[in-house]
Amino acid sequence: MDKGVVILQYQYWSRGFRGFTGFFLVFVVIAVFVKMDRISGFDNFMIHAVQSAESPALTSLAKGLSLIGSSKLAIGISLLAMVLLYFVLKHRIELILFLAVGAGSQLLNTWMKLWFHRERPNIHRLIEQAGYSFPSGHSMAAFSLYGIIAYLLWRHMRRGSERILFILFTVLMTGGIGWSRIYLGVHYPSDVIGGYAASGAWMMLCIACFEAYRNSRKSKKRLP
Repeated sequence: MDKGVVILQYQYWSRGFRGFTGFFLVFVVIAVFVKMDRISGFDNFMIHAVQSAESPALTSLAKGLSLIGSSKLAIGISLLAMVLLYFVLKHRIELILFLAVGAGSQLLNTWMKLWFHRERPNIHRLIEQAGYSFPSGHSMAAFSLYGIIAYLLWRHMRRGSERILFILFTVLMTGGIGWSRIYLGVHYPSDVIGGYAASGAWMMLCIACFEAYRNSRKSKKRLP
């Protein structure tokens, strides 16, 4: 195997696992505080700060963002992205990565909600939502969906301005969906942050494996 390819593979694995480790440690810290019930002070303070700005306009915005982060719309966006990857861009391997990130994030969220059994906040709910609270499913879905789309499309953007605008859109959408869940009173802030961290860890692990596999294939093609 070419030495340069080996180095490149190591760099991708190293970069991916550094990202995975960072997100994973953040999640572990939050999860421990949640399990020990030592984060209520932070949660209540943040909920009060967010909901103190309540207004009809913000409520409409929050409901709209929450709808965008819902499972039905996320599935619709995912199907559109898969059609684009498979039929338009012809990126078959990238499609597997997209499916792994999305499906894995959903399965992790379902399992962790059942394991933590955290009840939703009951301070000031503007909508009703069933199910357990930690980690936020909307936050995990938004982070994994928009995060992996940003990763896959980033390399095809040539202009720096396009990349900046796209990343800004991704951050605003992901952050806005998380904010909407706190504003509407159906999630604690720690649910949202924990959801971002869990989804981020899973996504970075998938990307590290994907990059290592892709570079391994490239190296095999170079062999005589």
